[in-house]
Amino acid sequence: MTDVPLPYQVTRVREETADTVSLTLAPAGPAALAPFTPGQFAMVYAFGVGEIPVSVSRIDHHELVHTVRSVGAVSAALCALRPGAQVGLRGAFGTGWELDRAVGHDLLVIAGGIGLAPLRPLVLSALAAPHAYGRLNLLVGARSPDDLPYARQVNAWTTAHGPLHCAVAVDRPSPAWRGHVGIVTTLLNGARFEPRNTTAYVCGPEVMIRATARDLLHRGLPAHRIRVSLERNMRCATGHCGHCQLGGVLLCRDGPVISWDRAASLLSVREL
Repeated sequence: MTDVPLPYQVTRVREETADTVSLTLAPAGPAALAPFTPGQFAMVYAFGVGEIPVSVSRIDHHELVHTVRSVGAVSAALCALRPGAQVGLRGAFGTGWELDRAVGHDLLVIAGGIGLAPLRPLVLSALAAPHAYGRLNLLVGARSPDDLPYARQVNAWTTAHGPLHCAVAVDRPSPAWRGHVGIVTTLLNGARFEPRNTTAYVCGPEVMIRATARDLLHRGLPAHRIRVSLERNMRCATGHCGHCQLGGVLLCRDGPVISWDRAASLLSVREL
């Protein structure tokens, strides 16, 4: 890990939605960041504009993919980049999903919108070693079909007869939509898992995380086997500025991935 950004070159730009792109980045020189694990993030610097935290959405040796949604000056500058441009990267930061602790368990991966980005490396890792786990489930929620990231890959997972059960629900269906309509937790009834032998991974808007965790607890999942990503207000990534402090936790250092038994008290979830 380094506090000084290393130069990385944009080798590919893929438009995911109208306001979201995936940037494939490779070292622009001999130096490269230490390996990332699924769930960790990098500080991505747009030269002359600033830097923001972005979770890694695919890991391929030294090549990284970061999926960025244009919601501010820095993210807009990153989304406007083209192949050949350079960015600065710091990392790897934060905790990961710790998939190795779920060996032998059923996996339940639940994503809301752009929350699928930090979860995608976990799904790809599980698919690369399907015999290490029980049943694999990916449940994705999006505002509309046009807001679904990685649509081609998700559609392929949805229609494939492989080890992964994948389902998608949208809030605002288009006239051509033939899938599920509603919040992502409506997909749980079709998932294949044994609650007492399942590890769940959840990422999305905070209200979605709360609702999903509550539903999973009611279905019998232990709180310590529900892992969530609380990516909020991270700036320095080194635990010095305090912008990401939640209770006694600095999310950039002690998170962003933590278990629900810990997250619930931090978020003051009264249902527990």
